[in-house]
Amino acid sequence: MAVFIDTSAIFAFLDADDARHAAAAEIWSSLGRRAEILLTHNYVLLEAAALIQGRLGQDALRDFLEAIAPLLTIIWIDESVHGAAAAALLTAGRHDLSLVDCASFEVMRRAGIRTFFAFDPHFEEMGFETVKA
Repeated sequence: MAVFIDTSAIFAFLDADDARHAAAAEIWSSLGRRAEILLTHNYVLLEAAALIQGRLGQDALRDFLEAIAPLLTIIWIDESVHGAAAAALLTAGRHDLSLVDCASFEVMRRAGIRTFFAFDPHFEEMGFETVKA
């Protein structure tokens, strides 16, 4: 089974002070034991790298880029996905939804991915299923 990985899961795993760190570590471990295919897209990588560098520093960024990112299968956002995500974002008209979120939903729909690892409630709102530890 393929599981989509979101920025919120990556950040919670790397930040030992995050309230969801223990849950994130347990889920990461579970995914590894089950040898799940872990998917994300390049917008998540960019968003996660910026967040990690800004809040956790260079060492955490190195851990992400050298130890976590290589475990992920990356889907590269093309013009079609970007356009669909931008249109969805503008149609939604919500300040709490991001272009990265909308790109994630579009990638998941196109790839037939139903399960996600995130601490972002928007995925469930869009009808996707959260991964179980």
